[in-house]
Amino acid sequence: MNQKNIRNFCIIAHIDHGKSTLADRFLELTNTVEKREMHEQYLDTMELEQERGITIKLQPVTMSYQLQSTNYKLNLIDTPGHVDFTYEVSRALAACEGAVLVVDATQGIQAQTLANLHLAQKQNLKIIPVLNKIDLPNAEPERVVGELVTILGFRKEEILKISAKTGEGVEEVLKEVIKKVPAPAGDSKAPSRALIFDSTYDKHRGVVAFVRVVDGALNSREKISLLGVGRETHALETGYFSPKFVKKDGLYAGEVGYIVTDFREVSLARVGDTITNEKINFFKQTGSLSQVGERKVVPLPGYREPKPMVYASFFPSESDDYPKLRDAIGKLKLSDSALFYEPVTVAAIGTGFRCGFLGLLHLDIVQERLSREYDLDLVVTSPTVEYKIKFKTGKEGIIHAASDMPDPSHIEEVSEPWAKLEIFTPANYLGGIIDLLTKRRGIQKNIEYASESRVLITFEVPLSNVIVDFYDKLKGLTSGYASLNYELVGFRPGDVVKMDILVADERIDAFSAIVHKSVATSEGREILTKLQDLIPRHQFSIALQVVIGGKIIARETIKAFRKDVTKGLYGGDDTRKKKVLQKQKKGKARLKKYGRVNIPQETFIEVFKR
Repeated sequence: MNQKNIRNFCIIAHIDHGKSTLADRFLELTNTVEKREMHEQYLDTMELEQERGITIKLQPVTMSYQLQSTNYKLNLIDTPGHVDFTYEVSRALAACEGAVLVVDATQGIQAQTLANLHLAQKQNLKIIPVLNKIDLPNAEPERVVGELVTILGFRKEEILKISAKTGEGVEEVLKEVIKKVPAPAGDSKAPSRALIFDSTYDKHRGVVAFVRVVDGALNSREKISLLGVGRETHALETGYFSPKFVKKDGLYAGEVGYIVTDFREVSLARVGDTITNEKINFFKQTGSLSQVGERKVVPLPGYREPKPMVYASFFPSESDDYPKLRDAIGKLKLSDSALFYEPVTVAAIGTGFRCGFLGLLHLDIVQERLSREYDLDLVVTSPTVEYKIKFKTGKEGIIHAASDMPDPSHIEEVSEPWAKLEIFTPANYLGGIIDLLTKRRGIQKNIEYASESRVLITFEVPLSNVIVDFYDKLKGLTSGYASLNYELVGFRPGDVVKMDILVADERIDAFSAIVHKSVATSEGREILTKLQDLIPRHQFSIALQVVIGGKIIARETIKAFRKDVTKGLYGGDDTRKKKVLQKQKKGKARLKKYGRVNIPQETFIEVFKR
């Protein structure tokens, strides 16, 4: 097809504003999917996406549409809307020239609406504003149009009003995409270059790369090279998404499609790498890869590496399942390039992986996918963040766990990550939200009224105070009407300390944690309360203590079993009873001094669990 008749675009929006429903109408309107096969959220292929009603993975599809006797090929990428999957959105945007921005007429602009719009503007995409759900009785189209004009700077006449559910106005959106989104600008005669924007693993065929061809052409059955990893393979099959894989002899400049490789190692098809069919010879030179060939191929810019914000460790419940977990995480990494992992060993539990995530929902989804898709029973530790350590020698380091914390006498300064929060909320909840943020050491930056009834709050808060239960507290406080977006703004020095737990005067490294000094006592007492219930009673009393730098800040005691040693005594004077009790007292003292506390593995698992 003529490159001028190709349009590459994606749908962006806040979560639950109707992206997937609009994609469904596009599929119906272009007859891409037969009516008998059609169902809601058709492009959300994961069981989890169907259950939760959210998009987790970007999903491409190629559609054909005729306008004024001209056939157009429309390559659509449906994207997630939750803040934790912003990296998925950024990859989709890099493969497109335009974006349809969907806003719910009942809710108006939300936090992620702004975030996704800014991402699209950075890529210089053509934005088509669409107001959805105008058919609902509680829709406020005029108010929301006012927000789009005032806050986002669109003109009133360019905002399309539709109902993705009923199909009203949907065809106009497709027409606007064809009219306003520019055709891809690649050079069909230049050396071939294709950007990998996603990938998956097929156990029968190997690694399948999802690509956007920028220049030249890539044909089926020919040898291809991946410039980033410096490896060669064969394009066993090429094709496009309909949305199922459809074979095609080749992919040409401007097109979006897939390439089946013969790679069996999931790490070789990296998202952001460049594929070419030019003859390339790779050789190692001072530790880096260089290329020599007939025509010089400049790698595409690729993507900025995602920065994990939340860390948690995954352990198999049965140690024999470790190889299974290792393989599963490797395969999951292929389809989720934002996932970071490295091996970790905890003496009390065994070997597992410390994983990095973009947020708590990302963590939950990965845990759920490992459990469902790979039949793994997992132990997942409480989420943490990373800290920067500045040593007195001037050197710096990064730690993710308390076990990595060096001796305090060597530390000059500890810095913790801070995040910028943008919260869209009805104005009547403003006081409660500010109080919640202030209690979490938040610093107010700005309050801006989008309208008389809606306000945008900007705060900076330590990331560790956001990742655990902040979103739940915010939703509860605002009856679900507030929306949240956050991004990392850097590290700042903080009064962060290592909190140790002593059981019978013995430090248990597995229970150590990094906390801010202001909450150390409350968090320490919470762990002690758990341990009181979980550690079985012994013949002697067990002291549980929270220690920071040698100072005990909290204590609880597990009482000893009581045995009535005087039960069998009868008659005689009181000295007989005292003698037996004194003997018992000496025995308990000896047990306390030399006896060891038996902590079952289940105790560690329960304390670690989120």
